Amino acid sequence: MADQELATPDTDAPRAQPRRAGAPEPAGSPWRRRLLVLALVLAAVNLRPTVTSLGPLLEEARADLGMSGTVAGLLTSVPPACFALFGLAAPRLARRWGPGAVVCAGLAAITAGLAVRPLVGGTAAFLAASALALAGIAVGNVLMPVLVKRWFPDRVGPMTGGYSMALSLGGAGAAAVTVPMTDALGGGWRVGLGVWAVLAAVAVLSWPVLARDRTGGAAPEAAPAPAPAAGPAPAPARARITKSPTAWALAVFFGLQATAAYITMGWMPQVFRDAGVSAPTAGLLFAVTMVMGVPLAFVLPSLAARLSSQGPLVVVLGAFGLAGYAGLWLAPAQGAWVWALLLGVSNCSFPLALTMIGMRARTTAGVVRLSAFAQSTGYLLSIPGPLLVGALYQHSGGWDLPIALMAGLMLPQIAAGLVAGRNRTVEDEI
Repeated sequence: MADQELATPDTDAPRAQPRRAGAPEPAGSPWRRRLLVLALVLAAVNLRPTVTSLGPLLEEARADLGMSGTVAGLLTSVPPACFALFGLAAPRLARRWGPGAVVCAGLAAITAGLAVRPLVGGTAAFLAASALALAGIAVGNVLMPVLVKRWFPDRVGPMTGGYSMALSLGGAGAAAVTVPMTDALGGGWRVGLGVWAVLAAVAVLSWPVLARDRTGGAAPEAAPAPAPAAGPAPAPARARITKSPTAWALAVFFGLQATAAYITMGWMPQVFRDAGVSAPTAGLLFAVTMVMGVPLAFVLPSLAARLSSQGPLVVVLGAFGLAGYAGLWLAPAQGAWVWALLLGVSNCSFPLALTMIGMRARTTAGVVRLSAFAQSTGYLLSIPGPLLVGALYQHSGGWDLPIALMAGLMLPQIAAGLVAGRNRTVEDEI
């Protein structure tokens, strides 16, 4: 059974069963656990400011760099495109160097990209520096669940909740304080964007000890020993993850929740402003939606880990999203604060998806492959969403059609989440 495979050997037992190759093992001494928790939190805080710090200063950056409106619009799809492309490389890099070393290198790439981005003088160089930072984020996105499974196999839910909360805090904090901090520092948009490189550099300093561990990435290449009679034998290392219905369901669920999140980040303030809400209030409403993810990102994974099936949570979050979209369609200004809260709750499907990635595979190797497949495929699926919403808005001159599209996409998201939430592992299916 999966629980038996993940359990720490009992020192009182006459003889412990040898640990199967690739199976997770605890983090070791208390000081190492504390260091890993700190490192995970610092890394997670830096996985969103690259994206969310740019929005408040985009107009100033556009004017200074001579960026066209079309290129600025495409920026909303650049992050998921980079996450999909570079996330595919994460498993191979983790096998070669170990997940800790790859995450450390990713944080260094984030630091370099954020430091260089404000110094460039043209659109192409700006996009290249942004892509460097986003590449570092991509490998972090894929390998953070792997590290949690590797070092905290008995606390996947709480640890996923902890770093998901840190991730939400980083994103919401960057969106909220970038402009005030820019004003306080007395600089332009370049100072406001560049200062986030300092936070990333602090995170890099916490990873050198962990980067020396290469065991987490070596297991995928090893031929696993036969499993105990209590459970099915693990799949061969080369078995294709694409043969697993659960992996595909997770990829679709991840992609649709990412679509909703990027549509919200790109267009929600405009929805409220077009309904007659002032620009400052629209910004506050957007901040409320993002801040909702902070406490819920900690609670949801712990709750999900206690359930044999996560389907009920998928349905509840989907219902909040449908209610929020219905409110935006019927009375966007009158109930604006309520709709912002409802959509903020619905967008917490992200930490739920990360938790399910950790629970739908029994081994570290399985989590590496499942995380890379689900996230890369999911981010690819999310690319057209914000662009399609913009096209419908421009074509129709209003928000009825775009909101109907957003609500319609929530239905397949719920369906995919119900399949992904079933109590099974990809090793059993492939």
